[in-house]
Amino acid sequence: MFEQDPATPPSRHRIHAYIDVVVVVVVLAGTNLIAHFTTAWASIVTVPVAAAALLAMMRSRGLGWSELGLSPRHWRRGSLYALGAVGVVLAIVAVGAALPLTQPFFLADRYATISGALIASMIVIPLQTVIPEELAFRGVLHGTLHRAYGARGVFAAGSLLFGLWHIASSLGLTTSNRGLSDMIGGDLAGRVAGVLLVVAATAAAGVVFTWLRHRTGSLLAPIALHWSLNGAGALAAAVVWHITLT
Repeated sequence: MFEQDPATPPSRHRIHAYIDVVVVVVVLAGTNLIAHFTTAWASIVTVPVAAAALLAMMRSRGLGWSELGLSPRHWRRGSLYALGAVGVVLAIVAVGAALPLTQPFFLADRYATISGALIASMIVIPLQTVIPEELAFRGVLHGTLHRAYGARGVFAAGSLLFGLWHIASSLGLTTSNRGLSDMIGGDLAGRVAGVLLVVAATAAAGVVFTWLRHRTGSLLAPIALHWSLNGAGALAAAVVWHITLT
């Protein structure tokens, strides 16, 4: 927790903590809208820029490196959990990509080529999605929520907000993923069901990311798990497309 100025009443600190949460949530909501509903360049740079701005803003508000999950003293523990998380996910993805029953769920159009999947997995996903999102959610939002509401607030509100964050990016999911389209349909009802499914899945993932952050005190483990889910999934999609087309 943060140090209180003896001259400042505890209620004043609590109000400041609530304000910080509101500011972070409003910035994240605006960032999401700009990134998904404006220009192509905005979709590339908005989230990383907003994450960096939030980090600088909340550092100026007094959040310490430990509260943000960026303290070097937690790197060792974070690295160990990161390796374990990546290993588990890689094994699950490999099995899923190999089974005929689950292969269709890997057929996302944007990862139809090996070269495109490699660029996405190693460059776009880490720099544009995983690292900035983890800085924003498990770093800044985690720190501000913990100050205001404690661990329960972090798990509940942080995970829910992470799920809602993915509404915009999931609007066309059922039309670009063969497995989901076959399962729930590509009409309006199917698209709505797809969005709700993504929100529920990413909120659940947010709980796991938050647990790793809470358990290790570091962003390394949630970053590694987040990348392995997205990055390994992209590579597996390209492999499945290659197998399907040959």
